[in-house]
This record gives sequence, C-alpha cells and structure tokens, in this order.
Amino acid sequence: MSIKNLAQTIANRVGGDPEQSWTAKLLASPDKAAEKFGEEAVEAIIEATKGDKSRLTSEAADVMYHLLVMCAAHGVTLADIEAELDSRTTQSGLSEKANR
Repeated sequence: MSIKNLAQTIANRVGGDPEQSWTAKLLASPDKAAEKFGEEAVEAIIEATKGDKSRLTSEAADVMYHLLVMCAAHGVTLADIEAELDSRTTQSGLSEKANR
C-alpha cells in the first residue's frame, strides 16, 4: 500500500464508527492518536538499536500509520505534509534548521 493510499484510507475513516474501526477510534480521540504515535515511535527506536531489519520495518510501518492518523485527527493531511516538505527543497537542511 502506498503512503497516499494509506492516507486516503485514513481520511475515509473520519467520522466512522469507533466500535467498528481502530482508525476511527483513534481519529475520534486526538490525544489517544498522539499517544499511540509516541508509543510506536519508541518501539521503532528500540528496534533500530537492535539491528533487526524486519522488526524495524514492521515498527516503521506502524509509525507511519500512526503519524498519519495523529495528523488527520488534528486536520493535517498528507498533502499538507508534502507541501511543507516541498517548501524545504529550496534550502539546505542546515539552513532550514538555523532559521527555526
């Protein structure tokens, strides 16, 4: 599944029945969505330090899913994120960080 397809699936769950969909449940509770993203990010970090590529791949997929759900719960779309990333391509990462 592509990131765009994943984002669309998440968008389709907005307003869905939280009793029928994990995604809808997280979207209905932005704080819970953020908490789950944090948990998955920590799990990915742990797997990165262990050197197990397949476990890291699995956790990275969880992180990406939960990031998109958290963002959607706060009205931020994949298109918004892509636009931000596009705006950063005109300067070096070092310059961008210095301007924050």
